[in-house]
Amino acid sequence: MRLTVYSDYALRLMMYLGLRKGGSLSTIDDVAAAYSISKAHLMKITNELGRKGLIETIRGRQGGMRLAREASAIRVGDIVRACEPDFALVPCMEAEGGNACVVLPACVLKRALATAAAAFLEVLDGYTLQDLVGPTVALRQLLGIENPDPVPNTVTSK
Repeated sequence: MRLTVYSDYALRLMMYLGLRKGGSLSTIDDVAAAYSISKAHLMKITNELGRKGLIETIRGRQGGMRLAREASAIRVGDIVRACEPDFALVPCMEAEGGNACVVLPACVLKRALATAAAAFLEVLDGYTLQDLVGPTVALRQLLGIENPDPVPNTVTSK
C-alpha cells in the first residue's frame, strides 16, 4: 500500500494545524515554509480538506486556516479517505470493474487485497490527529511554530 504525495502533504498540513492551539490561523505560506513543500499543492489540498469539513478556511487579509474540530476528534483514516481517490490495489477492484480478468470468478486475491486495504484503514482509524502531534514541543520546534501559550517562568523561593 502506498499513499500519494497529496495524502502525505494533507497529513502534514493537518499535523501543522493540530499543533496550533486556541484556534489561531495558519497560512499556506506558513505551512509551505515549515515543510519546504509547494504552495500550489497546498492550495489544492486546503480547498479539498475545507470542502470535506476537516479544516475551516477564512478568506481575506487576516484569513487563514485552522482545524474544523478538535484534533482528538479527527481520525487519521478520515484524512486519508478524504485525499485518496480509491483503494483499488489492482484493476479488478476499481469501481468500473477495471480490466476483466479471466480468473475473476474463482479469484481469492481480490478478496485478500480488499481485506488488507480495509485492515490498513482500520489501523489508521485507531489513531487521531492528536496522537500524531503528541510530541508537541519537539514538533513545534522543528516546524518553527511559536508556542501560543507559553508557561510562565516562575521561581519560588522559601
